Amino acid sequence: MAKFPSFLVELLLLCCLAAMGEANEKYKDPKQPIGIRIRDLMKRMTLAEKIGQMTQIDRKTATPEIMKEYSIGSLISSPGSVPRVQATAEEWIQMINDFQHGSLSSRLGIPMIYGVDAVHGSNNVYKATIFPHNVGLGATRDPELVRKIGAATALEVRATGSTYAFGPCISVCRDPRWGQCYESYSEDPEIVQAMTEIIPGLQGEIPANSRKGIPYVGGKGKVAACAKQFVGDGGTIRGIGENNTIIDWHGLMSIHMPAYYDSIIKGVATVMVSYTSLNGKKMHAHHQLITEFLKNTLKFRGFVISNWQGIDKITSPPGANYTYSVEAAINAGMDMVMTPFNHSEFIGNLTDLVKKNVISMSRIDDAVARILRVKFTMGLFESPFTDLSFVSHLGSQAHRDLAREAVRKSLVLLKNRENGDPPLLPLPKKANKILVAGTHANNLGYQCGGWTITWQGLEGNNLTTGTTILSAISATIDPSTQVVYSENPDVEFVKCGNFSYAIVVVGEKPYAEVLGDNLNLTIPEPGPSTITNVCTSIKCVVVLISGRPLLVQPYLPLMDALVVAWLPGSEGQGVADVLFGDYGFTGKLPHTWFKTVEQLPMNFGDPHYDPLFPLGFGLTTKPIVVE
Repeated sequence: MAKFPSFLVELLLLCCLAAMGEANEKYKDPKQPIGIRIRDLMKRMTLAEKIGQMTQIDRKTATPEIMKEYSIGSLISSPGSVPRVQATAEEWIQMINDFQHGSLSSRLGIPMIYGVDAVHGSNNVYKATIFPHNVGLGATRDPELVRKIGAATALEVRATGSTYAFGPCISVCRDPRWGQCYESYSEDPEIVQAMTEIIPGLQGEIPANSRKGIPYVGGKGKVAACAKQFVGDGGTIRGIGENNTIIDWHGLMSIHMPAYYDSIIKGVATVMVSYTSLNGKKMHAHHQLITEFLKNTLKFRGFVISNWQGIDKITSPPGANYTYSVEAAINAGMDMVMTPFNHSEFIGNLTDLVKKNVISMSRIDDAVARILRVKFTMGLFESPFTDLSFVSHLGSQAHRDLAREAVRKSLVLLKNRENGDPPLLPLPKKANKILVAGTHANNLGYQCGGWTITWQGLEGNNLTTGTTILSAISATIDPSTQVVYSENPDVEFVKCGNFSYAIVVVGEKPYAEVLGDNLNLTIPEPGPSTITNVCTSIKCVVVLISGRPLLVQPYLPLMDALVVAWLPGSEGQGVADVLFGDYGFTGKLPHTWFKTVEQLPMNFGDPHYDPLFPLGFGLTTKPIVVE
């Protein structure tokens, strides 16, 4: 019998052992139940690999080598953190796939999940469809529309290779002085609950008879969603961001918590914790609410993620005792920590705390199991890379049409002449000459608001692709009608212009989060002077671009009509559709409109409720029927 050389025998033996090992790697087998895959993978993981999975860093900090070395669980593109300014979808995909190659080349090949702040469309990306902010969607009272927006957003997020959207925000804004009020669908928890229908839009419809609390993401065209910010962030004192919410248990459960019940039932994959405190206790360190209530009582089985550098802010000043912050957050129930620029410090501190038994291995294993559950559910192990198959969805006409529909349905008509005078709206398309005025009429950045391309938003018309309200008006009117645009005309110009009527578009400049906190809520100048100069001289409709109710009572008698357009996004044509009667006004106020800021906070049902316009107010008009 012929003898094989010894090196061939050794080679064959190694191949057999490798094949047996591969066959026994149940976590790589999509036919295995997810629970078995999780347990199989976790028994192979070192402490370092587990802690790596609990870490999310910004792409500016990351390299493929870092992803491999630390087994980093997730990356984030913060607003403005892009491959390059005006990067294409193809460039996004190439960048994300490069990072994913790093993750897959690690010892166990665990794919990372890539997160973006897609809060009104894929708003970090050039040429994406920018949908109205949540406050406008709340005005539509249309959960089915919101579900469609979620599905469209998922496709546009996937078009660039991202797999995780930090939305929806299901905060209940109880004070419009809060800079995040436009991220809230309403002051009414029932409206916010209804709008959680965006979650099955983003993630897919959860299968019938699914266990409560189990995350669900249904296929390559869907993304992991994130219900945020847990919990009570819309109820802080005087609406000051990242501040303290003082409320009893009944109030917390009846106002701020209900939308989380709905989100969990609908299979939301993740929950983000708020910067705020609840009755003096930092939410990032709140074991009772994160672990005992969210995880144990509500049976949430996805993962809990911190806010941006959120654990740092457990102490004052932030980062004063980072080791304590890590201990408090992880022991409270935090599973993944958004530590954008200091992953090595976080990993080092957490490792030491585990080795010293300050944080138990069972707590680490709970966090990692939750993270892996979401990744297995999403199919990331089978399809870790993104191809170009969804690129055509980015800013597609179908999605822009959907956004335009949302704009139409979000508009709230607060005044349309009165005291027996005939209504001004809808406006006639055919007129001799009309005036369009105001800082916001020809400014795409202003109408999109914050969280658009950058964190605080931008001004001007070069930030992305879209239609300004001025362009929309010009495209809608009769060709014989002359349009004159003057941003801030004086009284003499208006009186001498022989205008048939005027459209004045004014409002807030973009802002986000704490930089939008505002204790006076006045219309920024030159808005009031523009309203005064124009509306004292000719018939006028004022279109207010705003993320919240503003002080309008002093100017209301001057206006023939007042329309609240909120922050409509890229599709300004939706505003003109309704102004000129192609569609009727149907929107209803999602927030109480105050008379003076001294009344705040004031919400529907309060004993002292005396609004200028109540929650749910909105005049209606009929579309003009063309014979």
